[in-house]
Amino acid sequence: MSLIYDLHSHSNISDGLLSPAELVAHAAQHGVNVLALTDHDDLSGLALAQEAATLHGIQLINGVEISVTWKKRTLHIVGLNIDPEFLALKTALAQVRIARDLRAQQMGEALAKVGILNAYAGAKLLAKQSIMTRVHFARFLVANGYAKDTKAVFKKYLVRGKPGFAEQQWMDLAQAVDLITASGGMAVIAHPGRYDLGSVNMLELLHEFRSYGGAAIEVVTSSHTPPQYQQFAKLAHQFGLKSSIGSDYHGQGISFMEMGRLADLPSNCVPVWQDWPQHGLVNNGLANISALS
Repeated sequence: MSLIYDLHSHSNISDGLLSPAELVAHAAQHGVNVLALTDHDDLSGLALAQEAATLHGIQLINGVEISVTWKKRTLHIVGLNIDPEFLALKTALAQVRIARDLRAQQMGEALAKVGILNAYAGAKLLAKQSIMTRVHFARFLVANGYAKDTKAVFKKYLVRGKPGFAEQQWMDLAQAVDLITASGGMAVIAHPGRYDLGSVNMLELLHEFRSYGGAAIEVVTSSHTPPQYQQFAKLAHQFGLKSSIGSDYHGQGISFMEMGRLADLPSNCVPVWQDWPQHGLVNNGLANISALS
């Protein structure tokens, strides 16, 4: 029996709908055996998620998704198997969260200029005590009739050149990769097909990422098409990088795909989990670890 991995997901600590415990329960209900909680720039949900993972008999991977700026573009780097108590990582992420709130205020001001009032307050209400992200603004705009769904909101308001976009200088790529690896984790480029870099920039990114100690690319993810699975599997092989898989699940109505429904990695991929110790999985009767690679 093969394990079902989902190594990219979000709780309401960042911009997901479910609490860490609810997210883990949801993953278990949908057949996921190994789950990474990778909230944006925040580690505070991991302890609660671990408690729930123990209860539901699945393995939790401590993770995070770090926002970075590369060539004036925002990219996301997932860290897997990080140490959530690593002080340098915790300190750097705290600074990012402060920057996120400042960006959110700028987004609210920009939307007000085109007649969309109270967007910051509305998004903050949805975020509650979690960090502010564009998804919170998208949910506010959908709820108030400015677009039919969150995908349409991003296209119309929240990307570069649109009324609600606010420029933000995030952590640089080298620092993000270094923090992840110094904490004992593996750095993964999240959903590379979403960045519209073009072939030359993509090759440059992968070369730079690998030179900093980057470990893997998300090959199978909910925003990739099947041809992109093959494209990024080939690039992973070309650059000697491992391959990861994750739904990027945020919750019903704001996610591209339900948990547990991702395709398998292409056969030529080296899985990011190939050398991981599979703690507790054999005892739970989930799989023979000799078959995991």
